[in-house]
Amino acid sequence: MSYQWDWGILFSPVATGEGSTYFDWLLSGFTVTLVLTLCTWVGATVIGVTLGVFRTVPNPACTVATSTYVAIFRNVPLIVQLFTWYFVVPEILPSAAGDWLKSFSPFNQFFACSLVCLSLFTSARICEQVRSAIDAIPVGQYNAGLAIGLTRFQVYRHVLLPVGFRIIVPPLTSEFVSVSKNSAVASTIGLAELSAQAQHLVDYTAHSYEAFIAVTAGYMIINLLTIILMRQVEKAVRIPGYLGAKG
Repeated sequence: MSYQWDWGILFSPVATGEGSTYFDWLLSGFTVTLVLTLCTWVGATVIGVTLGVFRTVPNPACTVATSTYVAIFRNVPLIVQLFTWYFVVPEILPSAAGDWLKSFSPFNQFFACSLVCLSLFTSARICEQVRSAIDAIPVGQYNAGLAIGLTRFQVYRHVLLPVGFRIIVPPLTSEFVSVSKNSAVASTIGLAELSAQAQHLVDYTAHSYEAFIAVTAGYMIINLLTIILMRQVEKAVRIPGYLGAKG
């Protein structure tokens, strides 16, 4: 193999003369990816749980609205959604709102559009997981809650959601892992996340193997830590007789 390996290139000063190394570029991208992933997790979970509850409420309007939401965000490719949020939405908003969005710094524009897009895309998937978890709970638990005088809101708050969250820990883990990987599409609109910084390194050094091996390690760190943490959560909250439980 004629390729000349040089891992030292990662710690060489960048060719732009900005006083940092190529590893600093990758570390900056890793930080952006991590922050974007964490913010997306929070936003998607809040929206997804809320919509998942509405999906199970015996109200036709709620059912139609949430079903439409899920159908749109699950079936339109993620990159198309990202381009829509970045290129289209600011132009179709009222002038004041569009000008306000355009007044953000480039980085903030890229980050905000990526966060909104990833949160809504992921929330549609979490919505279906929450709906499935609630539907999997025997209806007798719902009726028992009403029988002892709880309101519908209290039944969801104290009975259905605590059990439902325990059921969906495994699929939620998969969603959280997917978020960090899906964040790579943000590079297509200019966000300098991990994969984008790796491409910059390749552009300046032509050492593609070192750059993308380092990027692979970065994504693996995020995802392995997520899996380890969620496995501990799953063990702590599992209920015998339900999905993922033993004994």
